[in-house]
Amino acid sequence: MKETALPIAGSVLLVFVGLMSFADSCLAQQTVSPCQPPQANEYLLLVLSKSLEIQEHLQRTLPANTQTTFCRYLDDKVTRIAGFRSLDNANSWARYVKEIVGLSAFVVRPTQATLPTNSLAYNPQPLGEGYAVLVDYLNQPEIAIKLKQILGKDVGLVSFGQRPYLLASYTTNQREANSVLRKLSDRGFWSMLVDSNRVTLLRSVISF
Repeated sequence: MKETALPIAGSVLLVFVGLMSFADSCLAQQTVSPCQPPQANEYLLLVLSKSLEIQEHLQRTLPANTQTTFCRYLDDKVTRIAGFRSLDNANSWARYVKEIVGLSAFVVRPTQATLPTNSLAYNPQPLGEGYAVLVDYLNQPEIAIKLKQILGKDVGLVSFGQRPYLLASYTTNQREANSVLRKLSDRGFWSMLVDSNRVTLLRSVISF
């Protein structure tokens, strides 16, 4: 009887280890929700966090009432820290995270009503019937560059609700528009699908 007990125990141990490995794999593959954009007059601090453990470590170094969220920004997993009302305050915390905590961090600014200028002709006009997929670029030119790379085409600049957005897609095919929206949302872009009648085209091609 003792001779068979060891193989059985070994089998149970192997099954247990296998289940633990499977659980770890499932946790690693969990879908991380895209980060929410900043509100008007709010600055965000995004801290690169490859795992929940890093977020928990960061949380322990912050004031107890600090609100943090583990989310995805473009291709990166980050810890989102909201509520900064001034750029100086947000930058001070970014330096603290980099120098004291040892993590990479950057500040995301709220989208301004002012529009980037370039040499292309400025000729605003209604977009027309259909569906428009818009991307909030948050005053960060690199977002337009990444968007162009992912779509494989130039992107335009539009106005919607008196705010500037990048135009990722304009089509009369709702299924096509939904497909582009899902693709961009999955990549972490702050995008939305709107009635193109409410959109004003500012520039068909934007270059920052």
